[in-house]
Amino acid sequence: MAKLTSGLLRPVDPAHALDEAALLRYAAANVPGFPGPAPALALTQFGHGQSNPTYCIQASAPGAGTRRYVLRKKPPGAILQSAHAVEREYQVLKALGAHTDVPVPKVYCLCTDASVIGTPFYIMEYLEGIIYPDNTLPGVTPSKRRAIYFSTAKTLAAIHKVDVNAIGLQKYGRRYNYCKRQVERWEKQYLASTGEGKPSRYQRMLDLARWLKENVPEEDSSAGAGTGLVHGDFRADNLVFHPTEDRVIGVIDWELSTLGNQMCDVAYSCLPYIFDATPSERTSYGGFQHTGIPDGIPQLEEYLSVYCSFSARPWPAANWKFYIAFSLFRGASIYAGVYHRWTMGNASGGERAKFAGRIANTMVDCACDFINRENVLQEQPSMGFQVAAAPWKEFGREQEGSIPTKDQGKFVPSEKVMHLRKKLMKFIEDHIYPMEGEFYKHAQSTSRWTIHPEEETLKALAKKEGLWNLFIPLDSAARARKLLFEDGSLVSPGSSNDLLLGAGLTNLEYGYLCEIMGRSVWAPQIFNCGAPDTGNMEVLLRYGTKEQQKQWLVPLLEGKIRSGFAMTEPQVASSDATNIECSISRQGDFYVINGRKWWTSGAMDPRCKILILMGKTDFSAPKHKQQSMILVDINTPGVQIKRPLLVFGFDDAPHGHAEIVFENVRVPVTNILLGEGRGFEIAQGRLGPGRLHHCMRLIGAAERGMDLMVERALSRTAFGKRIAQHGSFLSDLAKCRIELEQARLLVLEAADQLDRHGNKRARGILAMAKVAAPNMALKVLDMAMQVHGAAGLSTDTVLSHLWATARTLRIADGPDEVHLGTIAKLELQRARL
Repeated sequence: MAKLTSGLLRPVDPAHALDEAALLRYAAANVPGFPGPAPALALTQFGHGQSNPTYCIQASAPGAGTRRYVLRKKPPGAILQSAHAVEREYQVLKALGAHTDVPVPKVYCLCTDASVIGTPFYIMEYLEGIIYPDNTLPGVTPSKRRAIYFSTAKTLAAIHKVDVNAIGLQKYGRRYNYCKRQVERWEKQYLASTGEGKPSRYQRMLDLARWLKENVPEEDSSAGAGTGLVHGDFRADNLVFHPTEDRVIGVIDWELSTLGNQMCDVAYSCLPYIFDATPSERTSYGGFQHTGIPDGIPQLEEYLSVYCSFSARPWPAANWKFYIAFSLFRGASIYAGVYHRWTMGNASGGERAKFAGRIANTMVDCACDFINRENVLQEQPSMGFQVAAAPWKEFGREQEGSIPTKDQGKFVPSEKVMHLRKKLMKFIEDHIYPMEGEFYKHAQSTSRWTIHPEEETLKALAKKEGLWNLFIPLDSAARARKLLFEDGSLVSPGSSNDLLLGAGLTNLEYGYLCEIMGRSVWAPQIFNCGAPDTGNMEVLLRYGTKEQQKQWLVPLLEGKIRSGFAMTEPQVASSDATNIECSISRQGDFYVINGRKWWTSGAMDPRCKILILMGKTDFSAPKHKQQSMILVDINTPGVQIKRPLLVFGFDDAPHGHAEIVFENVRVPVTNILLGEGRGFEIAQGRLGPGRLHHCMRLIGAAERGMDLMVERALSRTAFGKRIAQHGSFLSDLAKCRIELEQARLLVLEAADQLDRHGNKRARGILAMAKVAAPNMALKVLDMAMQVHGAAGLSTDTVLSHLWATARTLRIADGPDEVHLGTIAKLELQRARL
């Protein structure tokens, strides 16, 4: 069961009592902002699984309020040499907190003077959040379980991407021969915790140590890539999650951290699949692979794929047997030490520590059984995930988009992204720019509502080059992966399965690529990254059933059909979705839809086969529970496409924007998405990443405008000199560049926050980007049109179409006024805190 941080507190164990007066004097003198003067202090202790006793300090003073802190100290009594090094914990927490975005509590001070409270200690920030002590996550919904596990994998990847040289931890340990040293260390720890006068020694543990020494992976002897910061005890109950969002806000218990082979961390975090180490009186400790994986928790291969994709690490099958066996060996040594301390009366884990001896021996048995298995991990990850495939040495953190440090640029694309970016740019320059004239000519002909044959040729080429479905976030792909690929019948013959779910990019990584696509109005659809298909595929990826995905998502992913999104209505202000009047009425096994929609983009395309429609299933329900989303086959009787709508004279053929009447349209009840009354919930999930794509593309459109503007200014003469030599042009050009770069950074920051914090937390910065990007693009494109003179207003250049698209997005992407209201409300809320 999930527990709030505060729910783990209990009275201080008498064996761990402190000199509170001495502590108060020290804290008042050394903790910045500590309440005073004459503060009162209340001390409680965390009762959950700390080998180093950990306390909550609650300090209050008249007029200064109450603040809480966490104190962590070495345990009392005799302890093993090199164990319980709180000094090292403080060092790594301070470096990470000051220089990286890895979520850790802020540290305030370190006291190495044992005379103050008996042992060295440090004081850090108190985090009120959720800890999940049970790896099965009881009482948590399946979708939330999945999100928690994927957030865990991403957090571990973030730790492993830290550049230790940049944050001053280059001497925190020796990278090479980590596993060799660790086996020797934990063998010594085990021997010191067992034997004469202590708990009995287990012979199989000694046999396991010998096997590990003989099978240390060759890669362990190198200090190259694949080595770096190691947490040493990375598991779910050492993570503090946000109280309401499925993201980590604090990685704790860094006692065993060092530099070394990071795959040891990965294997240790995967132990719940192999072994259940929850202390109890039971005799069986099998993991998920023995007891069955709880609904929602990803398969081991899925969890590993997320880690590998976010850390740019290769698939670990070659040495997986060693790393799991080592993790169990180390765990057994730790539990043996806990049990030994319990027999001496100074274990901080309370009564649960009495089971530690039994757990240690069972872990040894599990490790011995594991190394005797023939197959322990599939040789390659399942389809649908893109995992680094090169040797370890090719994946240095300096090259693969490490966690930014305070001394580095934050938005520096990784080598993987730069490679894709160059391929995209070359493809557009070689194949799309040369065809723009032909595409425009076709779009203005009598055949404009048909598909230009070259478009399908370019789509096939883009797919062949791996530039396909790049928009799909990794977390969205995860849900669909099992449904799409466990049954080969879900994929059409000849499709590139490994590309259907994208390249495993974050929203930030995709931002660099989406910008390139925005340089041409024709480019996004060539790469299957065009709206509204991207948002509709996102809905089906996140919320579609297996049957819905089979029927509609797969052909959309393959680029064989297109789709439309029917929400806006002519008779109401649709920017407020509570105004929607289209009805969705249940009649037996069908829903009957009646209403009028317009600006249903994509519906005019002859390839459009499916619409996602938003309407009301219950007009009497609470305001935000009335709306539902439902899938409508565009060929269903009663779906009447009335006319294409023009955008500043452009009909955007063959894509088009349709006005549609739905008259007694009957669709099966199985077409409802997620359930009745869940429309707003789906919309929020759709609108974050999907609508930020428009902002990303606008940056590219503005860059295209800049290129054309400069080219024109350098080649045209007016009043005796080149336009580029006129002072007014130079001033305007510089201002355009400034505004473009400002908007780009804002959009990238929004994408980054979307990745790290989710839609809800990032809604303020998303709203800012949606206001800033189109207004900036309009200014730049207007300037480019002005420099082109009359030609800029014609369709002889792409500028007028790019300008019309940018102007449209000030409404289609949500009115500026709505976004400005969101920003202002958040600002006022912040002021009240």
